[in-house]
Amino acid sequence: MRMKSIYGLLAIFLLCIGCTQDDDGSHVDPITLYEKVSGDWGLMSLKMVDEFAKANAIEPNEQNISTLFNYENFQLHLNVDDKMRPTTYEVAGDVPALFALSGYWNLSTDFQPTNSGSIMIYLYSDAAKTQLTDELKLTSVPGSNDEMEIQLIRKSGGTPFISYQFKLNAL
Repeated sequence: MRMKSIYGLLAIFLLCIGCTQDDDGSHVDPITLYEKVSGDWGLMSLKMVDEFAKANAIEPNEQNISTLFNYENFQLHLNVDDKMRPTTYEVAGDVPALFALSGYWNLSTDFQPTNSGSIMIYLYSDAAKTQLTDELKLTSVPGSNDEMEIQLIRKSGGTPFISYQFKLNAL
């Protein structure tokens, strides 16, 4: 008799569990890199790296140029529309142009890659995004610390000879 009671309770328990419907909430779009990267960024540091010297173990091969040429005033504005799609960018501050000071931008991918692939920020001179002016390598994606790192690499004949590493914080 006791065994029948246990089986009966177990059957009722399983029936109750099987009939419930989980409410997973309403669908929301996944968080894209544009949500993390867009906005206003101020310069924390700017390092110039002599890639030739670095490859050949020649010292010094890098120099902090954050305080030179007014770079302490450097700001980068990456704008998006209401659907979180990239629109325009602008460099503010009285700084020498290492890349075009304004234009349009796009990322190489909408989401964080699962492999070790690089994320590139493509800079364009036209709204149709057909005239590429520069590429910035996103080396550190903003997270909980609101910091981002980008790298501008200059090449000659496909070989890097100098790079600029920008460390930025959200304004």
